[in-house]
Formats: sequence, C-alpha cells, structure tokens
Amino acid sequence: MNASDQQVPHRRTVVSYVQRGERMTAGQQRAWDRHWDELGADVSALPEGPLAADSWFGRRAPLVLEIGSGMGETTAQLVAAEPEVNYLAVEVYKPGLAQLLLRAEGAEVSNLRVLRGDASVLLREHIEPGALSEVRIYFPDPWPKKRHHKRRLVQPPVVELIATRLRPGGVLHLATDWTDYAEQMMEVCSAEPLLRNRFSAEPGGWAPRPPWRPVTKFENRAHEEGRAVHDLIFERADEPEPAADR
Repeated sequence: MNASDQQVPHRRTVVSYVQRGERMTAGQQRAWDRHWDELGADVSALPEGPLAADSWFGRRAPLVLEIGSGMGETTAQLVAAEPEVNYLAVEVYKPGLAQLLLRAEGAEVSNLRVLRGDASVLLREHIEPGALSEVRIYFPDPWPKKRHHKRRLVQPPVVELIATRLRPGGVLHLATDWTDYAEQMMEVCSAEPLLRNRFSAEPGGWAPRPPWRPVTKFENRAHEEGRAVHDLIFERADEPEPAADR
C-alpha cells in the first residue's frame, strides 16, 4: 500500500454538549412547522462562507449571538426587550429551538433567527471577524466532574474565536452558578489579549448582575441550593491588551 493510500485515523472532537432526544410536544411541532423554514437553519446546511445576516433579518442592525438558548424562556424575553437588535440564537437541542420559536410567536417578535448546531463551527466558518456586537453565554453545561472539564464550552480556543468575531467595543457576557467554572471563565477571558474586563475594579473582577438579564430556572435553583451566581462582562479592545496591564 502506498503512503497516499493509507487512511488517516479519525480524530474524535471533544464537544461541550450532550445529544438528547428530539421528541417534541404537539405545540412545539406546530411552531417548528410554521416557522423553521423562514426563521431557522442548520449550521451544517449553511452555504459556505459568511452568514448573510442582514439579508436574513431583512435589515441592518447590531447582531447579538446567544450560544445555548436552551428552552428559550430567557432568550424570548431578551429578544422582545431589544427590538433594535438582530438576535441570533444557536442551540443543538431541537425541542428547545421549537419551544423558543413558540415563545417568540407568542411575543410577536420579528428580530429573532435560530440556528441548530455547533456554535464553534458557526463562529469559525460563518461569522465574519468584527460582525458581532455581543455574544451571550448564560449557564452553559458546567460538566461538574473534573474529568469532564475538558468538555466545558468556555476554553481558550473558543474565547479567542469569539473575541475575533466581536467588533471593537463589542461585549462577551457570561453567567454561571458554578464557582469553579466561573473562576475558569475569568482566567480564560482575562488571558485573551483581545478582551478587557469592564469590571476589573470590582472585587474579583465580577460584574454586578445586570437587572435586564432575566432570572433563569438555573439561577433560581442555584439560589435555592445556596450557590452564588457570577456574571462576567468583557469587551473587545481596539488593540490587543499589553501583557503588563492584564
């Protein structure tokens, strides 16, 4: 066998999400059938190259990306409260996206589009540098067991990728109710030269909880179980931050 004929072994990619069942309620299915073709798309089916967001939304406006919209309760409220932005939600869980479409329909919003698939692929292959005004990651899977920490979404390569896709002054907003994950987020974001902490003068560098961020079920559960919730707000710097200032 020639060297050129040898098969390269497949390398498994570590992902930050779990594949779950896709059974939907009747209401979710109806919402999916009514809105998916217009408001949704699979990341794997997107045309090669940058996402034509302005064309998809039918207008030019600041583009906000939420990674991991879950069942959409918080997302739908944020979309309704910010009609001036184009709101893009990416999620792997089909019933969650269907529920978000159902909530958006009830709120009569027009500034939401949803994508199903891997956010890292979306960012790397379909979002242009400087295209995003904000990226939001609220209560990502904490993967609490130490051996699973490598599956956590907020890792240096992902944060670096996000930073390049933010416009100067654009915001990366994170929230978690797991203290060790919050500390990891803080370490990773603080080490990214393109980001600076808006609240570096606050104790620990943590951001005050924004009053406009809806309280999620995860946040309520954290309070009930005595866990602190941490917000982190970083912004894209015009130029990479000097190492001595970090």
